[in-house]
Amino acid sequence: MKVVILAGGLGTRISEESHLKPKPMIEIGEKPILWHIMKGYSQYGYNDFVICLGYKQYVVKEFFADYYLHMSDVTFDLASNQMEVHSNHSEPWRVTLVDTGLRTMTGGRVKRIQPYIGDEPFMLTYGDAVCTVNLRELERFHRSHGRIATITTVNIGQQKGVLDIDEDHVIRSFREKSDRDGTMINGGFMVMNPEIFDYLAGDETVFEQEPMQRLATEGQLMSFNHDGFWQCMDTQREKQKLEALWQSGQAPWKTWE
Repeated sequence: MKVVILAGGLGTRISEESHLKPKPMIEIGEKPILWHIMKGYSQYGYNDFVICLGYKQYVVKEFFADYYLHMSDVTFDLASNQMEVHSNHSEPWRVTLVDTGLRTMTGGRVKRIQPYIGDEPFMLTYGDAVCTVNLRELERFHRSHGRIATITTVNIGQQKGVLDIDEDHVIRSFREKSDRDGTMINGGFMVMNPEIFDYLAGDETVFEQEPMQRLATEGQLMSFNHDGFWQCMDTQREKQKLEALWQSGQAPWKTWE
């Protein structure tokens, strides 16, 4: 199953660093948060990634083009113009980097990667959050209910889309948050059937608005509840919180060796 990561936005709420690089490339423990997210998926055996790029996409492309340089010791013999990589290490990843446009909305970005997905279910997440979601259990739950979409839901008090969920895990409504909310929210880490592309009109489509609302109205949107660790990185304060956890050696999302 492919993993689609939305990594093309401007990241305006963390502009202290995003004016230099795309938000998914902001580092936690000297590694981009995008790398942390991919390591989490890889821990569960998901190694085929499609990354939706836009703002400063060259930073992401150069990171993967020079992956050995980032991850290994290297000797440069300048006289012979040769490079030797020592104890090289790389993950078993296949990474497809797709230019989905500078100003394209989230739904439009997903629509643009349709040719790389084919007629198969796929994972979908944002390039700015880490968690301890059991991704294999998420996939099993999605395959068990037969609906088009499953989203991981977390109770974190209200920065994302707010959900009304019934006793059978069916999401009956999806709306933007308000100041009074303290209920279940969309934590990302989603699974989609290919029928989702029929809900996406084009570049102006905001995934979290009309498509999600329509899915909920039609009973095609399911909730996978997660009550463990989840943290997004929208602000510099949240970035510092994640960095402190990493430096303490107690980062909950680090489930790999």
